[in-house]
Amino acid sequence: MAVGLVLGPLLRHVGTHDATVWVETDGPCTVTVRRGEAVASGTTFTVGGHAYALIVLDKLEPGSTLPYTVELDGRPVWPLPHSAYPPSIIRTVNTARTFRLMFGSCRSPASVKVRDPTGSGDDVLGAYARRMTSLKVDDWPQALLMLGDQVYADETSPPIREFIARRRSTKAAPHLQVADFEEYTHLYAEAWSDPDVRWLLSTLPTSMIFDDHDVLDDWNTSAAWRKDMRATAWWEERITGAFMSYWIYQHLGNLAPHDLAADAMYQAVLAGPDCEAALHTFARRADREADGGPGIQWSYRRDFGPIRLLVIDSRAGRVLTEGARSMVGEAEFAWIERQVEGGGFDHLIVGTSVPWLLPRALHDIESFDEALCAGSRGLLAARLGERLRRALDLEHWAGFRASFDRLARLFVRVGTGAHGGPPPATICVLSGDVHHTYASEAHFHEKLRSRVYQLTCSPFHNSIPLPMRAVFTAAWNRQARRLTRWLARLGRVGPVSVDWTTSTGPYFGNHIGMLTVNGRSARFGLEKSAFDGPTTRAVPVPEAELALTGP
Repeated sequence: MAVGLVLGPLLRHVGTHDATVWVETDGPCTVTVRRGEAVASGTTFTVGGHAYALIVLDKLEPGSTLPYTVELDGRPVWPLPHSAYPPSIIRTVNTARTFRLMFGSCRSPASVKVRDPTGSGDDVLGAYARRMTSLKVDDWPQALLMLGDQVYADETSPPIREFIARRRSTKAAPHLQVADFEEYTHLYAEAWSDPDVRWLLSTLPTSMIFDDHDVLDDWNTSAAWRKDMRATAWWEERITGAFMSYWIYQHLGNLAPHDLAADAMYQAVLAGPDCEAALHTFARRADREADGGPGIQWSYRRDFGPIRLLVIDSRAGRVLTEGARSMVGEAEFAWIERQVEGGGFDHLIVGTSVPWLLPRALHDIESFDEALCAGSRGLLAARLGERLRRALDLEHWAGFRASFDRLARLFVRVGTGAHGGPPPATICVLSGDVHHTYASEAHFHEKLRSRVYQLTCSPFHNSIPLPMRAVFTAAWNRQARRLTRWLARLGRVGPVSVDWTTSTGPYFGNHIGMLTVNGRSARFGLEKSAFDGPTTRAVPVPEAELALTGP
């Protein structure tokens, strides 16, 4: 029986001369990708009975645009027969071309009905894919950055719940949440099988990083949270399956070909028959970093000509010891700092799933709570602080104050030219997570020659309860800011070295963010999923636009 395509193709890393294409198949086979005269083949690797391949095309012409096809054992499987979509293409990086990076986070699958009183409630990624089919290729984004919650392991859809109920008893925890690697494979199949999104991911180079719902709400909030989770009977298999699937479905495609060649785990799975046991061991080690173990680095870097994208893992690599909390371990933070040394880029883009700059009132509350939990006001206050931290999700960069300050110092080095090169025109931190969208500009005591922004876009396809909308709206209020500054002083929190103002927002609904760069100029655009006229399908409707450079 002929081997078929289960998921993909997903176009992942694309450079000046190379590209990687990811697929999942329903059995072992040889996968061939053809793009013009460039042809690359490879055999699938197997994990838990599932077959995958990541095919590397190299020696491509810079700045070229050509369609590609996929074959399994010599049989064409992509594009699909009689497809209504344009051919999937690979565009290698062109440093002279206007660069558009589409970004956002938090995407429930199409089977989940989202109520959005501000828009359509439809998946904005699917809506944007439908728009692309009528645009010229030159007007498409050059890349997509998905900043977390690609899947919801703790908030499963009706079809996934039915699958889980057929597979095991749901009377015991984790009930109808995902339990292991096998169930994660079905989550990804559901998330990436929607026809519009499947085509979009086949033709836009996509980078990804996880956030809490890829594993569990509040994942790695605190050391006390981890202790409670590790005391359960089901957590070990859940977190192991999460890391195994993340490595396969998301992380491998983030890597450039030379990084893949140096990745010991990747080379091991290519050499083995079924590498489930080896990857299981790897995944268990990955979870130990928050407990002080050596960990695995999930942060990575990509260059699009003079634009540097530095994606920071702000979930798995956290160090959670009270009084010494850090968003990533020391070795990984040092690696992050090395990636900007010497300059050579006109724009620095930092991707991190949780925002660096929150509404100022929320920032002060999170820093105050972290100080309480560390004992600044005694043991009783520390216990109360931990309860508040979990109940209110007080675990963004502001809840890791030392890391917040260290990232601010890094931006000062880059923005003043102390990193060893000319300051870039902009430093943009792109984030999601918080289910509302806004842009803030940072202002430092030092005189920077770079403009520094927090651009937050969330969700792609999800909702936010009305009470939380009210909280986020109030958090931008100046009166709330005065009150929370008093709280920060009460908690003995030191002053911040940076201030920030809201440039646009907050907006609620399903949005896509677009960062557009042309030379040393840049702008931020925002589009909402909405119904524009008498149509039954949502379209992206412009919501806001902001110039990031100039007066």
